[in-house]
Amino acid sequence: MARPLTVEPVNATFGAIVTGFRIAELDDDTWQELHAAWLEYALLIFPGQYLTREQQIAFAKRFGPLEFEMSAISNVKEDGTLRLEKDNDDRLKILKGNMGWHADSTYMPVQAKGAVFSAEEVPTIGGHTGWADMRAAYDALDDDTREKISDLAAYHSLHYSQSKLGHDTKKSDGAYNGYGLHDGPVPLRPLVKTHPETGRKSLLIGRHAHNIPGMDKAESERFLEGLVAFACQPPRTYHHDWRPGDAVVWDNRCLLHQATPWDMTQRRIMWHSRIAGDPQSEAARN
Repeated sequence: MARPLTVEPVNATFGAIVTGFRIAELDDDTWQELHAAWLEYALLIFPGQYLTREQQIAFAKRFGPLEFEMSAISNVKEDGTLRLEKDNDDRLKILKGNMGWHADSTYMPVQAKGAVFSAEEVPTIGGHTGWADMRAAYDALDDDTREKISDLAAYHSLHYSQSKLGHDTKKSDGAYNGYGLHDGPVPLRPLVKTHPETGRKSLLIGRHAHNIPGMDKAESERFLEGLVAFACQPPRTYHHDWRPGDAVVWDNRCLLHQATPWDMTQRRIMWHSRIAGDPQSEAARN
C-alpha cells in the first residue's frame, strides 16, 4: 500500500511542498523517503504542522547532531513587548542583517548542514523567507567564470557582514547573545563547494563572504556582489509566504536564504533549529 506522502515541486529549480503526513508521527520508512526528497529538492515545506518545540528538535535531530536546538528569530522580547525600530538594538540589527542572502554558520569553524524553521506568529504583510539554489546558479555560470572561481576562496565573517549595515559588533547592548560574533581565525571557504552526499557543485557566497585572497578588497567586493546578484534571481529563488504552523527544512550546504522586510509594529515569532555540519566536509580551509 502506497504511503500518503505527497511531494509537489514549487515553481523554481529546487524546493517542494510535502503533505500527507505528520512530522510528529514520522516513521522510519517515511523518513527515508523524506530524506531522499530533501537531498533532491534541498528545501522541503510542510504546511500546517504546528510543531511543539520538542517535536521540532526531534525532527531536526533526524538529520544529524544539532549546532543548537532552538532559537527564537523574532521582534518580540521575552516579556512579550515589541522591539521598537527606533531603538534599533543589536537584535534588530541582526534581524535586518538576515535580510541579505547568506548561508548559516559559514562564519563558524564548521558550516551548518541545514536548519528546521517554523512559524508561530507572522505579520500580515512581508516577513517571508527566501531561498536561492546555488547548485543551479553554478550550473548557469559561463565557462570563463566557472574556470575563474574554480580555485578561489573567500573569508566569511558575521563581523564583516554586520559592519556593512553600520553595526558596531564590538559594542554590545546585551540584546543579542553574540552568537557568531567571536574573535579568532576568520574561516576561509572555497567559492565552489561540492556537496558531500550528492556530489553536485554549488556556489558558496553570500553576505558573510569577503576578501578573496589575490584580489584587492574593492575588486573582491564587486566580484562577490556580482555573483550574488547573478545567482539569486528566478528561477533559482523561492520566497515562502508563511502561515502559522508551517515548518521547513533546508540544506544549508547548497542554498542561500534571506528574510524579507515587514512592518515591525507587527509580531513575528519564528523558531530555528540548526543542524550541525560534518567537520569532514564543512570545516573551513584554515
